[in-house]
Amino acid sequence: MTATTGWTEGWGLFWTLTLTLAAMSLGFLFVLGWDTDGYRMVIRATARTSLVLFLAAFAASAAFKLWPTPFTRWLRRNRRQLGLGFAMSHFVHALAIIALWQTDPGVFWVLTDPKSIVTGGTAYLFIVLLAATSFDRMVKALGLKAWGRLHWWGVWIVALSFIFTNGKRIPVSGWYALPVALVVAVIVLRMMAGRKQRRAAALA
Repeated sequence: MTATTGWTEGWGLFWTLTLTLAAMSLGFLFVLGWDTDGYRMVIRATARTSLVLFLAAFAASAAFKLWPTPFTRWLRRNRRQLGLGFAMSHFVHALAIIALWQTDPGVFWVLTDPKSIVTGGTAYLFIVLLAATSFDRMVKALGLKAWGRLHWWGVWIVALSFIFTNGKRIPVSGWYALPVALVVAVIVLRMMAGRKQRRAAALA
């Protein structure tokens, strides 16, 4: 497990992210109110922080393989904490969605539908599984092979969920094409890194 060596490393980074997410969400609620407007703002904000943190963790290893710089080395070294920060962000996101549903079910059902609940719920299930198994003890308990399969499938399901969730909203606003493009770009990045690794192995 990565040791805590400061607020930008290891568990220091995780707690920095967690406190920042909490401060941001509470700030919106205190300013806008603990009502529909406040909850919708938290939902929108955490959707963006979740995307950024997921992409950072999703791209970390591939970025380092392609461009071994101090920044990509930092990404790779802290990808576990970045991934857990993503899980925390999406946990806050879920709390805000539940609060909106309880406070204003009319608006809630305008913004979502049963299909989105099923696909989003599936993604959340894998986020919980990924977070719960992001500790060395769980890796040993599952076995490296089973753990690797779970995390491979998990991150790809989450990535596809981001594409689906944002892609279906592109007709409403063209801005939703940006997160789709970012996820696709990281997928291409991972493919490039995999190809580079296979070439290096073939030449070895």
